[in-house]
Amino acid sequence: MTTKESGTDHPDAPNLEKLTENLEHVETLSKRLVEALSHKRQLPASLQGPNQELFAKAATAYVQEMMQNPAKIVEHQIDYWKQTVTHYVEAQQTLAKGKLEAPEDHTPRDRRFKNPLWETHPYFNFLKQQYMMNAAAVDQAVADIDGLDPDERKRVEYFSRQIVDLFAPTNFLASNPDALERAVQTDGQSLVDGLENLVADIEANHGEVQVNLADKSAFTVGENIATTPGEVIFRNRLFELIQYTPTTDQVHQTPLILFPPWINKFYILDLKEQNSLIKWIVDQGFTLFVVSWVNPDASYRDTALDDYIEEGYLTAIREVQEICGVKKVNVVGYCIAGTTLSLTMALLRKRGEDPIKSATLFTTLTDFSDQGEVGVFLDDDFVDGIEQQVGKDGYLSSFFMSRTFSYLRSNDLIYQPAIKSYMMGEAPPAFDLLYWNGDGTNLPAKMAVQYLRGLCQDDRFAQGGFEICGETVTLGDVKTPICAIACETDHIAPWDNSYRGVQQMGSADKTFIMSQSGHIAGIVNPPSKNKYGHYINDDLSLDAPAWQEGATFHEGSWWPRWGKWLAGRSGKKVKARQPGDSTHPALSPAPGTYVTATPSD
Repeated sequence: MTTKESGTDHPDAPNLEKLTENLEHVETLSKRLVEALSHKRQLPASLQGPNQELFAKAATAYVQEMMQNPAKIVEHQIDYWKQTVTHYVEAQQTLAKGKLEAPEDHTPRDRRFKNPLWETHPYFNFLKQQYMMNAAAVDQAVADIDGLDPDERKRVEYFSRQIVDLFAPTNFLASNPDALERAVQTDGQSLVDGLENLVADIEANHGEVQVNLADKSAFTVGENIATTPGEVIFRNRLFELIQYTPTTDQVHQTPLILFPPWINKFYILDLKEQNSLIKWIVDQGFTLFVVSWVNPDASYRDTALDDYIEEGYLTAIREVQEICGVKKVNVVGYCIAGTTLSLTMALLRKRGEDPIKSATLFTTLTDFSDQGEVGVFLDDDFVDGIEQQVGKDGYLSSFFMSRTFSYLRSNDLIYQPAIKSYMMGEAPPAFDLLYWNGDGTNLPAKMAVQYLRGLCQDDRFAQGGFEICGETVTLGDVKTPICAIACETDHIAPWDNSYRGVQQMGSADKTFIMSQSGHIAGIVNPPSKNKYGHYINDDLSLDAPAWQEGATFHEGSWWPRWGKWLAGRSGKKVKARQPGDSTHPALSPAPGTYVTATPSD
């Protein structure tokens, strides 16, 4: 049917027949949506937002401030009213002159408002300017609140910002020019596709809205990501041990074991050949072993941190000692695995054992006195809810971890992806990093609560001592030579908090490197890209600001610097070792079976 046959001669007019067909499809999808939402899991109230007492305290403090210092509050309100009325009058005056254009706009640039219509169209510009005024007014109101302790203030600021970000005009179809333009261009097909994406995401996540960030059909672990050759040469209920195939004729005598965090899968360090830290380590002539943690289900309910240390860290160390015929090994711990590696080193010291020659810590927190941005989720209101949920399920679902970290960067990891998927009808991109980000793991119930209560909340490793495997350990018990790498803009493990923990360790041999960028990009930073540099300062007696001020900046990745540090603690060269031995036969090719296994609910 031509446009003329459908009732119009205009070549760009909507295809009314196609539009009607899409609207009918929307009705069918809406029924699926209702059905999907009916399966939403019942969560504790405390996992659906902070305790309402927090906002009650903030409101009370604001009222008290208004009573004690009414002039300041009234001044701010009058300023807001003046801006709003002036903005309205300017918009009306421009329209009264017969000009379909926006008034002068002095609001700051914001990448959410990239479409030119936000600047030129009077409707969209009015919404944008008013939103920016509203956001500034909320920020000012929160800043005016006195009578809150620092942690409460941080939480009020954070959750207020979440509300402000949620109500951005870009997040609604009627006020998003990109989505409206796309809907007209596609005769509504983009809205149908977007609703399809929304329904599919809700159906896949037990009735919860969780945006799919990457095209899952574009990647297969072991085929086009996590492809560095190697063999699983040991397996128990907690981990598979992968030994990677050497690429050099000789290797350093002391082998290296890499412990990744068990809240994510290890292949973030082996996404593709060009940025694989695993491949790079092997190519430098190190015998590399990597632990691939199990993805636990409810049967792991009573598995504790003690088990992860005894059956995980210490077992892996013993197996590598036996395979390589050495008394000592070098180790790496990334994020939460670095925290637990530090506990392991302190425990070994208490036991009088010394199997670790050196340890490297990637983005690791051991002093939790300042919890950074994640701290807004570590008060009792949320942790009580987690304890209640894991008591019911037997494990902490990867859903909760993913959602928590996404809300730390909600515009980038929630709202913008949701706009593209649900309003624009776009398929998620084939992006390996985002694919990995959505491939999380569960945590055993007991271990999760131990970690949140004893380490994050009570900070017992740094203050007073943490009980593990029958011993009480502190940061001062860590005597192993340490190289710590932290990242300048890390919002999960802030570099200064990581630095403070390293300062308290008892080792006489400590190196601290600060990489540019964040929690992932600062670590996955291959030399070939020459993208992010790093900072060095040998004086670890300084506080964090002074250390940073006195640090020397170096162009390029920290990998080669660390490689030299590690080589100096890895002994002479010996003939390259092939994976396994007579008592450790190959069980399966890398990346193994645990990394792809899906636990049953």
